[in-house]
Amino acid sequence: MTEAFWNSLRQLVVHSEVVIDRAKGSVHPRYADMIYPLNYGYLAGTTASDGAGIDVWLGSSGGREVTGVIIAVDSVKRDSEIKICIGCTPDELQTILQFLSDNRIGWLLVEPTG
Repeated sequence: MTEAFWNSLRQLVVHSEVVIDRAKGSVHPRYADMIYPLNYGYLAGTTASDGAGIDVWLGSSGGREVTGVIIAVDSVKRDSEIKICIGCTPDELQTILQFLSDNRIGWLLVEPTG
């Protein structure tokens, strides 16, 4: 069953355009103290729980490998979403998690096995 989950994510990533709407180093449109440590965007043609595209963090590998999924809970916005990590190194995953923690967003990182 777990493999079916990862295969489904891989298919979404492979067959979707990655749109980066918040480039590395850019400032959040509503929160001036939130600076994105990596490229952040969404998968075009997908739908997340907030009605927008499924969120993605894009790492430096340049590939389309799904390197993790973050389940994020934002108590200020009162929502929860998944964020797919694509091509992220272990250090980049830690950078993302620190960014979320610094912005009071609860998270759980799930990494593929094998």
